Amino acid sequence: VQLQASGGGLVQPGGSLRLSCAASGFTLDHYTIHWFRQRPGKEREGVSCISGLSGSTYYADSVKGRFTISRDNNKNTVYLRMNSLNPDDTAPYYCAAKEGSCSSDVNEYNYWGQGTLVTVSS
Repeated sequence: VQLQASGGGLVQPGGSLRLSCAASGFTLDHYTIHWFRQRPGKEREGVSCISGLSGSTYYADSVKGRFTISRDNNKNTVYLRMNSLNPDDTAPYYCAAKEGSCSSDVNEYNYWGQGTLVTVSS
């Protein structure tokens, strides 16, 4: 069972990126997938989540209206589209999987991908 996160990079303020979280060894739409990030000097925080049960979505207040989470079941992949990026969004981003509904408690997630680094800078 593996999660592979990708799509990070260097982008200017106001720019966009799309992160991907590809699953292998299990069917992603049976699981809830959450994108977390860990900004410098801060704890890992939940950014956006999509429920495997209902498909409902959750966004942290800091990214509402700018980020969109989606799932492609055919590709067994979850995406995080990030628009209007600003320097405060700079962090490694991790995707994680669990059964059940969305939660921001990192301890509830059984499977983690490696981080993909997002750097927003001019």
